[in-house]
Amino acid sequence: MKTTDKIIQLLKLHGPLTAKTLAEELALTTMGVRQHLQALEDAGDVDIEDRVEGRGRPTRYWGLTEQSRSHFADRHEELTVQLIDSVKMIFGDQGLDKLIDHREQSALTQYRAAMEGATDIPTRLAILAKLRSNEGYMATMEQVDGVYFLLENHCPICAAATKCLNFCRSELQLFQQLFADIAVVSREEHIIEGARRCAYKIEAIPH
Repeated sequence: MKTTDKIIQLLKLHGPLTAKTLAEELALTTMGVRQHLQALEDAGDVDIEDRVEGRGRPTRYWGLTEQSRSHFADRHEELTVQLIDSVKMIFGDQGLDKLIDHREQSALTQYRAAMEGATDIPTRLAILAKLRSNEGYMATMEQVDGVYFLLENHCPICAAATKCLNFCRSELQLFQQLFADIAVVSREEHIIEGARRCAYKIEAIPH
C-alpha cells in the first residue's frame, strides 16, 4: 500500500491527526509525512485545521475532505440494483414504472423552476447542462451548424440504467418536455449501448 493510501486509512480511522502522530504511526520522518500530506492537499483529499492547544503556536491537524470518499469502497451501485429487483418483486414492473415516473416529475418541477424566464434554446440548455453537471453527469453544451447538443460524459446512474432501461427513456422524456414548446429533442449517442457519452440533439421547431 502506498504511503498516501496508508495516511488516508489512518485519517479515516482516527479523524484529523498531526504530521508528528502520522510519522510515528508510519515509522517515517515528520518531514517525509508532510510531503505526502502536501500532495494529498494539492489533490483535494485532505485539508488543514490549526488548533490552539494551550500556549504557543497552534497545532496543525490534517483531516479528510468529502472528495476523499472516492478512495473507499462504495457499494451504492450494488444496493441500487438490489432495490430495483426488490421493487419489481414486490410491486411488479408497474410499480417500478411508477417510481421512475415520480422521479421524472420531481426533476421536471425542479428544472422548470430553474429555467423560469428562459425562452430560447441556448439559455435553457445552459441551465440544464449546469443542473446535470451538479448531479454528476459532467454535462456540456455544443452548437454545430445551428443545432444544439447536450453532451453527458458520465452517467452516475449507470448501474440502475443498465438494469432498467426505463430510466433512460424517462430522462429523454424529461428533456423533451423541457423543450417541447421550442425544440425537438432526440438521443444520438447512448452510454448504455457502448458509446463514450450520451448525446442529445436539440433542434429548433421550424416556424
